[in-house]
Amino acid sequence: MFDFLKRGAAEDGATEVKASATGKVLGLGAGRAIWSSRDTASLTKGGFTRNPVGFRAVKLIAEAAAALPLILQDAERRYEDHPVNKLLLRPNGSQGRAELFEALYGYLLLSGDAYIEAVGDGSLPLEMHALRPERMQVVPGADGWPIAYDYVVGGRKHRFNVGEAANPICHIKSFHPQDDHYGFSPLEAAASAVDVHNAASNWSKALLDNAARPSGAIVYKGVDGQGSLSADQYDRLLHEMESMHQGARNAGRPMLLEGGLDWKPMGFSPSDMEFQKTKEAAAREIAIAFGVPPMLLGIPGDATYANYQEANRAFYRLTVLPLATRVTNVVAHWLAEFTGEPFVLRPDLDQIPALSAERDATWRRISEASFLSAAEKRALLGLPPTEVGDDR
Repeated sequence: MFDFLKRGAAEDGATEVKASATGKVLGLGAGRAIWSSRDTASLTKGGFTRNPVGFRAVKLIAEAAAALPLILQDAERRYEDHPVNKLLLRPNGSQGRAELFEALYGYLLLSGDAYIEAVGDGSLPLEMHALRPERMQVVPGADGWPIAYDYVVGGRKHRFNVGEAANPICHIKSFHPQDDHYGFSPLEAAASAVDVHNAASNWSKALLDNAARPSGAIVYKGVDGQGSLSADQYDRLLHEMESMHQGARNAGRPMLLEGGLDWKPMGFSPSDMEFQKTKEAAAREIAIAFGVPPMLLGIPGDATYANYQEANRAFYRLTVLPLATRVTNVVAHWLAEFTGEPFVLRPDLDQIPALSAERDATWRRISEASFLSAAEKRALLGLPPTEVGDDR
């Protein structure tokens, strides 16, 4: 819109700045799209704290990814004793590496975003803290890219400015096709299935409260086979039914009916019989949205994998490793801005028990390749080249 101003400045000899051609229109006036009961707090409450399938799926992924051993290396060597390794070993006073990364993976799965705060004086951070995504707001600049992050708690706001130096906030986000600043969570994709599963659980609870039996009908027959109860008789009968014959405490208690009253039990309808299958289908959809094989969650009816071992290996290959690799790459790039030295932070595939069969086959195949040199074999295995005089 204001290109003519920038064009005039460029013609006067101003220094050119590299920028994306679409950057100026990325985030102007844009915000997080929020639907009814689809904000982060509502999704987390309904899909994690109140849903056992969502809870277990998130915990399974986050704990597995956080437990992966990490490798820190550059193009020349692998580091065992490095300041970044020490920082990751104890990111802050109350969390270790596993606790911090478990929080990051959990936030990323539940909201699509994860934030890390760097505490320090501009050099390598002294501490790192995971911040809650629902409290963070991206502040876009005139060119559409973030210029600051606002952390809001209880009406109080703290602003983290994004400058030319190392950013105090590391923002990790998943792909969102309709938002420039925030990520898209698997929980949002599974929101409808979560609603169905929760509704089915509520229905089952209501059924148990009603003595785990289908409802029936009390039929009143007068002296001539017809008639109706008076208002007082109806209220008295309703009160006795609620107090004496509903709930688990009254399960199995015999019903005493006075003259003219007859109990007609009703059987389960076909829709009631299919309700459990609907709940299992919803649970399967939730597991699929998170990338967890339903077999690992104990959901019946899944025959995708021949056994538990295959399902576990697919879980690591298709879900845990891609997530961990992406997050550790972003964290490594962010920390490299403080150190000024590029390095790589990645999971150590050789120490993952679920992939032991694949690892043994790979090492055996490469070691038996006589046409490859030792340096080429190390490169194929992801190992740095040996230093001069190193015989190991």
